[in-house]
Amino acid sequence: MRHAKLTIVNPLGLHARAASKLVDAAKNFASDVKVVNAGGTEADAKRIMNLLLLGAPVGSEVELFVQGEDENEAFAALTTLINAGFHEMESS
Repeated sequence: MRHAKLTIVNPLGLHARAASKLVDAAKNFASDVKVVNAGGTEADAKRIMNLLLLGAPVGSEVELFVQGEDENEAFAALTTLINAGFHEMESS
């Protein structure tokens, strides 16, 4: 199992578009992917409604748990996406 504490850095937090990007990325892997907020609420990262109910605004800390046959690849891709602010802060 891979695990990390990450900070949501994009200005709008884990809103619909960011959650959708996370779901799309997580679904590319066979591993189970969970995101847990500071209050202990757990979300399946392959289900958008679960992620939206986390209530993770900018600056909040979440924990990412990845377990499965391709956990190293999934963990790398998902931590990169979250740390990059879901690529929402890039200029056009």
